[in-house]
Amino acid sequence: MTTSRSRLAAALIAPVLTIALLAGCSSTPQADPAASADAAWSFTDDTGTTVTLDHRPERVASYADYAIGLLSYGLDPVAVFGRVDVASDDRFADYDLGDTAVVGNTYGEIDLEALAEAAPDLIVTGIYPTDREGTLDLTAPYYGFADMEQQAQLEKIAPVVAIEVGGAGSDVIDSLNRLSSALGVSDDTIATAKAEYDTAAADLTAAAAESDLEVTQMYASADGIYVVKPADEPETQLYSDLGVTFTDAHPDGDYYWDIYSWENAAQMMTGDVLLVNVEGYGAAELAAQPTFASHPALVAGQVHSWNGAALDYRSQAAHMEQLASILRESKAVS
Repeated sequence: MTTSRSRLAAALIAPVLTIALLAGCSSTPQADPAASADAAWSFTDDTGTTVTLDHRPERVASYADYAIGLLSYGLDPVAVFGRVDVASDDRFADYDLGDTAVVGNTYGEIDLEALAEAAPDLIVTGIYPTDREGTLDLTAPYYGFADMEQQAQLEKIAPVVAIEVGGAGSDVIDSLNRLSSALGVSDDTIATAKAEYDTAAADLTAAAAESDLEVTQMYASADGIYVVKPADEPETQLYSDLGVTFTDAHPDGDYYWDIYSWENAAQMMTGDVLLVNVEGYGAAELAAQPTFASHPALVAGQVHSWNGAALDYRSQAAHMEQLASILRESKAVS
């Protein structure tokens, strides 16, 4: 397999990310009324790393998935790097990046000189667990970084904090909210976004019950098909708790993925709807695979390009609305 598990993980419509859900399940972070941009600032991230600065960070650089969450709360990053072309990433469609430096459009490729010129006070990225127990490998680079050497170079530009993207989606959202609050986002802003989220979550639950369809979330390449394990990806975990049924042939098997060769593709042809990762094969490439061309969902045209939304309330509200619409427009084929 040429693509690493950690790289595919966040890319998942999944990539990715899973809020245990209902209105009362996630706590809203409380801002410190005494805090100000000029006061000393300290933040402990999900790896246990504490960053202490003489002022609250005002110039934040971020990996795309978390930049979207910050933008949704009104924080404009000075620099963004991602795994796909940021300019064509429709997750940024509602945001003005005119004053934001795009310093990377491919996983692990970051223009360090351009990032340094943006002069961030803080760099935000993620870290994925290596197993269902939530083990974090701190000897490996954070998500979005090519290797430990690059990570060390980034840390010379600005301190790095990481959000853990694993387990319950509510925990990931809480982490993003906690960081956003520490960066100056008001409780009212987060509460307003949560209200949108709660409405969308209730509608997705209704759509899942009305349609009673099975959804296959997957990545495909020349190597084969990677089907996400819904309990292991925060976003699909969230949607499962809201009533969406995902293909889950081997829930107790390997962490994160069920992997099928093209020769064995027929084993996973149970979904009524296919959500295919934007970085992998699309409908045309899937139809060109002789062992996959007869997939009922593919034949029915129920294939949708999917990119994991940021795990913040506002982004998830929009993504849940999108999935609810797909479910209502689809039919049972398997």
